[in-house]
Amino acid sequence: MTARAPAEFVAACVRPEIRALSAYEVAHAEGMIKLDAMENPFPLPPAIRAKMAAAVAAVPVNRYPDGAARGVHAALRTAFSIPDSAGLVLGNGSDELIQIITTAVARPGATVLAPEPSFVMYRLDALFAGMRYVGVPLRADFALDAAAMLAAIERERPALVFLAYPNNPTGNLFAVSEIVGILRAAPGIVVVDEAYHAFADASFLPRIAEFPNLLVLRTVSKIGMAGLRLGYAVAAPEWTVELNKLRQPYNLNALTQAVAPLLLAEGWLLAEQAAMLKAERSRIHGALAALPGVVAYPTRTNFVLVRVPDAPRRFDGLRKAGILVKNLHGWHPLLEHCLRITVGTPAENDALIAALKALS
Repeated sequence: MTARAPAEFVAACVRPEIRALSAYEVAHAEGMIKLDAMENPFPLPPAIRAKMAAAVAAVPVNRYPDGAARGVHAALRTAFSIPDSAGLVLGNGSDELIQIITTAVARPGATVLAPEPSFVMYRLDALFAGMRYVGVPLRADFALDAAAMLAAIERERPALVFLAYPNNPTGNLFAVSEIVGILRAAPGIVVVDEAYHAFADASFLPRIAEFPNLLVLRTVSKIGMAGLRLGYAVAAPEWTVELNKLRQPYNLNALTQAVAPLLLAEGWLLAEQAAMLKAERSRIHGALAALPGVVAYPTRTNFVLVRVPDAPRRFDGLRKAGILVKNLHGWHPLLEHCLRITVGTPAENDALIAALKALS
């Protein structure tokens, strides 16, 4: 038998649609002002860091964590007023939950539906699960095309609909009435992804009991805990019972389980930082909109989407100035020459504005 090279085995074994993809790359940001990933830029106060250090030091890392993560469950219900009547399932970030939800409904021929542009993992997880993916373009102003969405639901009968609320990367909130219309029309589960709920002043979580096919998905990454990798999904218990069957044992590590309840108990700090970021969001939105040739889009998140005359040039110019943002040019036709800019600290935002003025 002739020896075969590894590439031949890969070509024979790995699905062609997977081989055609590129791995999701995270930009190297050491030494830079990092405004590319929608993180909370504020460090924890020393007293809370000391509490966290003590909690981590007490973790028996030689043992598996609590498989049910009961302390995190209780802390999330208290912090976000999640009723005991609602089901709750936890994930290693909301990314894992998107994958779990998609896998749960991935029978042959099933379809995932979502507006576009939106969070890229909706499409990728549909592909990973072997499902059809149908994207419905947003309007030119990034509003939801409700008529097109309803027509697609009627035509495709999707098993799963994703709606980011507010939407990433556009930053806007879709109309409540339009989401309600989709919930009523959809034959399967509708995931309302509220990753940016802390900055939106809007949520469907209080309406879980009203819609039997509604699942609200959230993460703590945007409110200062990105490093913990903790996401949670709230839905009728009948949904979460099934989703928990797909959740990997011990998916929340012991360090996350020790730290998350401690930080979630500091509600005053989370609210204070969210308020500071919303104030900075308004300030930089106005400053960016005043730059020549720049369009700054309305946002209810902790980032601002801008359209500039030459996104690649400005992205490279900002990078040379030590500032990392997200270049969306080439991602989708509606995002031509767009940059997504995370709201940073006041000093970081000042540096960003000054650098963009110099590049104008």
